[in-house]
Amino acid sequence: MTTATLPYQNVLVIAANGKTGRRVVPLLEDRGVAVRRGSRSGSPAFDWAEPATWEPALEGMDAAYVVYTPDLSVPGAPEDLTRFVEVARSKGVRKLVLLSGRGEPEARACELIVEQSGLAWTIVRAGWFDQNFSEGDFAGMVADGAIALPNPDVPEPFVDVDDIAEVAAEALLDQRHNGEVYEVTGPELLTYTDVAQQLSDAAGREIRYMPVTTEEFFAGMEQAGVPAEYGDLLRYLFEITSSGVNAHVTDGVQRALGRPPRSFREFAAEVAFGEMREVSRG
Repeated sequence: MTTATLPYQNVLVIAANGKTGRRVVPLLEDRGVAVRRGSRSGSPAFDWAEPATWEPALEGMDAAYVVYTPDLSVPGAPEDLTRFVEVARSKGVRKLVLLSGRGEPEARACELIVEQSGLAWTIVRAGWFDQNFSEGDFAGMVADGAIALPNPDVPEPFVDVDDIAEVAAEALLDQRHNGEVYEVTGPELLTYTDVAQQLSDAAGREIRYMPVTTEEFFAGMEQAGVPAEYGDLLRYLFEITSSGVNAHVTDGVQRALGRPPRSFREFAAEVAFGEMREVSRG
């Protein structure tokens, strides 16, 4: 694909340093897209808490990958997104790709704002990431050999962030994805016991799952100094997963990319290889 045939030649990637954003950026750049990295440290900067930064960041952009932080379910997200869409439209943006959340009614309300924007759009709807266990909230537990989380019996189709990023990038590279909602998951349902076993198999060391109550988990977070606002968000997300609303696999990755999603076992093997590589360098 040449630059002349790209549907969107200039793309703003919001949260460009985040889990999905930093993977979307090279996928687009490798295909000839001019990417503007949207972050508080970017130039121009982009900050959801500073609406004055939105217009300069959107200047000259054809499309945007929209990641709202900390989450679309927090108070104020619909208002922010409505205003963002208005600014994007005024700056000539033609396409929005929104990273959304599975099972969150508030996220669905935000999706509708994008869908009714008058712009081309694609929704990428995802739940828990595989990478939560390697570069996210639970990575420290894995390093310590004990995953202590609530809801032991409710399975989750953990999705690989690389798959999310590829779906998002393809949505910005090919207009056939316009108007699509891709709900992306991994290929199978896993409990935390399953996760611990697959990580153990890959790492060659024991990583146990230690069930705890919700109260015990969040008491531990409070003792660790986790900000109350983030703790409240995580509590809400755990409530969603514990309800079982997301306990099913979907075909979003297959529909978007024409291939099955990557399995958690493949992710675990890659993480274990990375660990061994770092040890060998030492």
